[in-house]
Amino acid sequence: MVQKGDKMQARNGNRVNVHYKGTLRDGTEFDNSYTRGQTFSFEVGSGNVVPGFSNAVVGMAAGEKKSVTISPLDAYGPRIEEAEQVVPKGAFNENMELEVGTMVQGNGPRGAFLAKVKELTDETVTLDLNHPLAGEELSFEIELVSIDSQE
Repeated sequence: MVQKGDKMQARNGNRVNVHYKGTLRDGTEFDNSYTRGQTFSFEVGSGNVVPGFSNAVVGMAAGEKKSVTISPLDAYGPRIEEAEQVVPKGAFNENMELEVGTMVQGNGPRGAFLAKVKELTDETVTLDLNHPLAGEELSFEIELVSIDSQE
């Protein structure tokens, strides 16, 4: 493992450990590894994180910090207005408290899904199936903590 202070730079294929803070355009924090007290580990270029985040780490050295802003196309993609579905309230557990803005998990014809309750009527629930960060420009403060050597 290459530790802080070494000059190795992250490249595709490296497993890296980072700390980060993610915010929206209005400054709202949506994620923070510092708060969790644990670094986030991923393989650069593997497709396991949004492309803009992975690309931002390329060329960083252990101990380096960087601020980046990522467009929706390099993050979770644009919002798709057609990604809404109206379902009968009876499809939900009667003990489930449904409120506009809350996230719900379920299983549908295409498998498991996560959705935001967009609208409620006495008989139906309108679900927004977009990723919660779709259409958002994301800003990250990234600290590259270490690079695991592949050699």
